[in-house]
Amino acid sequence: MKKILALLLCVMISTMMAFGKDDGYGVSYDGGSVQGIKTGASLRVHVDSNQIRFTQGKEDVLVIPASAVTEITYGQDVHRRVGAAIGLAVVSFGIGGLMALTKSKKHYVGLTWAEGDKKGGLAIQCDKSDYRGVLAALEGVTGKKATDSETMTVKN
Repeated sequence: MKKILALLLCVMISTMMAFGKDDGYGVSYDGGSVQGIKTGASLRVHVDSNQIRFTQGKEDVLVIPASAVTEITYGQDVHRRVGAAIGLAVVSFGIGGLMALTKSKKHYVGLTWAEGDKKGGLAIQCDKSDYRGVLAALEGVTGKKATDSETMTVKN
C-alpha cells in the first residue's frame, strides 16, 4: 500500500511540475523608458529561454529579446529606519532607540537594451528574497554578467 501511494505521489508531482505555470518574480517598476507603466507599479518578470517578459496582471507590457540586452546592473539603497524609530519612540523610548539602529535595504536591477534603432532601459526594485534569482536568470538567458554583482555583500 505504501509503495502504491509513493508511486502515485511521484506521478502526481511530476505531472504538476510538467504542466506547472511559471509565475515569475514580483518586482516594482522604478523608472525607465517604458511608456505606459507608472513608477511604483507592480510587475512580474518572466525569464524565458529567448526573451524577458514583464507582465502586469495577465497582460504583457514589455517583451525584450534576450539577444537585445546590452547591460545588466545591480545596486542597493541602504538607509536607517528613522521614521519608524520616531514613531516607536513616542510609545517606548527604548524600542524607538533600538529601531533607529536598524537598516533597511532595497535591491535594484537595471536593464538596458538595443534592438535595431529601438533602445531603452529600466530599473526595477526586487524583493530581498528574489533579487539573486532575478540576477541569475537574467545573466543566464543573456550571457552577460551583471555590473557590480561581485560587490554584493548583503546578507538576508
